[in-house]
Amino acid sequence: MRLSKAWIIAARDFKIFRRVKNVWYSIIVFPVIISVLFPTILEYAGSRSHGLTAATLPGLINSFSFFLVIGAAYVPLGIASYSIVGEKVEKSLEPLLATPLTDGEILLGKAISAIVPTLVAMYAAAVVFMVGIDEVAFSKLGYYYFPNWTIATLLLVLMPVAIVMSVLFSVIVSSRVNDVRSASSFGIFMLFPLLGIYLLSETGIVTLDVNNLLIISGILLAVDVALFFVSTATFSREEILTKWK
Repeated sequence: MRLSKAWIIAARDFKIFRRVKNVWYSIIVFPVIISVLFPTILEYAGSRSHGLTAATLPGLINSFSFFLVIGAAYVPLGIASYSIVGEKVEKSLEPLLATPLTDGEILLGKAISAIVPTLVAMYAAAVVFMVGIDEVAFSKLGYYYFPNWTIATLLLVLMPVAIVMSVLFSVIVSSRVNDVRSASSFGIFMLFPLLGIYLLSETGIVTLDVNNLLIISGILLAVDVALFFVSTATFSREEILTKWK
């Protein structure tokens, strides 16, 4: 597998994405919502609730921070689905499959084209999120909460693993459906475990500290490995050309 060839596929997809509005919406809208909404919620809760103290605030902020991971898993669903199913529908995937590139190089290139924009968008959203949270929480904490090891683990370890899981799952789903909307809709089921973790953190059952985030990352990494083997078996020239109708 040649990484240089995979980057050629990714660059090709980047050019295609520039003229597809739905892809831009998925890359921009959700990260903007996350980066603005949660600092606003925290400010409102701080002004309305006397129970929001310096002791309880870090746990709430960590729970809010986990939504960055959920967003990172959601954003590439539409990108990856369009990259595969969209091209299949528009009859532009078959010429690509006629090239001497291997299935692995094509799959890796399409994965890169979904992962890179998502990381850029979510890291930008994380910066705005952290600045907003710090400004709101400083009056109660007496110090700036971010950056810290918890958010570093979340952004540098858990988020990339979650994005890869989302992209691989989209590849598998795309092999079973006929349009981009269906692929994106089925892909949302992959978010349920992450939403479950978020709810457990909000209720105090799970603490989203560094150790637990590393454990969650390890579990998702194992899922990524399993999905990788399934996706590579699913994404093959013969399957696409003969069975993807």
